[in-house]
Amino acid sequence: MGTDKKDRPPLRTIFMGTPTFAVPALDALLSANCDIIGVYTQPDRRSGRGRRLTAPPVKQAAIKRGLPVFQPPSLRRDAEARRHIASSAPDLIVVVAYGLFLPSDTLAVPPLGALNIHPSLLPRYRGPSPVATAILEGDKSTGVTLMQLDIGMDSGPVIAQRKTVIADNETAEDLTIRLFEMGAELLADTIYPWREGEIASVPQSEADATITRLLTREDGTIDWAQSAEQIARQIRAYHPWPSSFTHWRGRQLKVHAASALDGVNDKLPGAVTALPQGITVATGEGALLLHRVQIEGRQATDISGFVRGYRDFVGSLLGTS
Repeated sequence: MGTDKKDRPPLRTIFMGTPTFAVPALDALLSANCDIIGVYTQPDRRSGRGRRLTAPPVKQAAIKRGLPVFQPPSLRRDAEARRHIASSAPDLIVVVAYGLFLPSDTLAVPPLGALNIHPSLLPRYRGPSPVATAILEGDKSTGVTLMQLDIGMDSGPVIAQRKTVIADNETAEDLTIRLFEMGAELLADTIYPWREGEIASVPQSEADATITRLLTREDGTIDWAQSAEQIARQIRAYHPWPSSFTHWRGRQLKVHAASALDGVNDKLPGAVTALPQGITVATGEGALLLHRVQIEGRQATDISGFVRGYRDFVGSLLGTS
């Protein structure tokens, strides 16, 4: 389908993205013989204990690749930035986890549109937390969508999709990385057929649309009255943020890895017990087998090492401050 990429005139492309998992899409565009005329990313932020000013991963990648970088704090409020985008005359804008809203006049600039990689099979799981929601809901599969941006929230027409199975132990972090790598491959395979008119976009079904919400720190609190299966999914869905945590002896205890054990337990939810399978916590249904935890102020450790250091853990009750 189409001509060899060496024979195709390069697409003048503006790339917009910020976190590490957006970098594969940038590299995919370069490998596909796109002419990256500008990389837009969010401003440098202070981070870490020393509050050092740190460049976003996409900026660091762009500089290494010799690409021009632009960091307007807002496109909506920065008319000069929007004029610069328009005067650059891009054929295409590609947006991957940029984190800033694109106004309608910017969306209208490129003749091939502004394309976005979204880590779900739209119209399912629009919004800010599609990966975590898919894991939390117990979905067996998910996927990635290449779509054309409009002024709505993830509501534009779909250009292409790819599906994948969610592994039993896959965290939101693992799955996010994998989906955006899939999305980068899909982007590279699709943009030139898209330019040649060999692919037609398909409007999303509003009747089938579901919306995810922005996660908060409080979402990470473990409710031991829930089932062990639900808590195990939460721990995977909220890793690395907001993480999943409880309290033990007045200190926060994060649970980084755990799995569900079926069966009836007669313990109070939150009760810690040593079973033949390992250290467990009673839940509203079944028990949670702990694998890796982190007490406030200390490094994360395997549960066996934690219990050796805190011998009064077994027999205690979690969830009390």
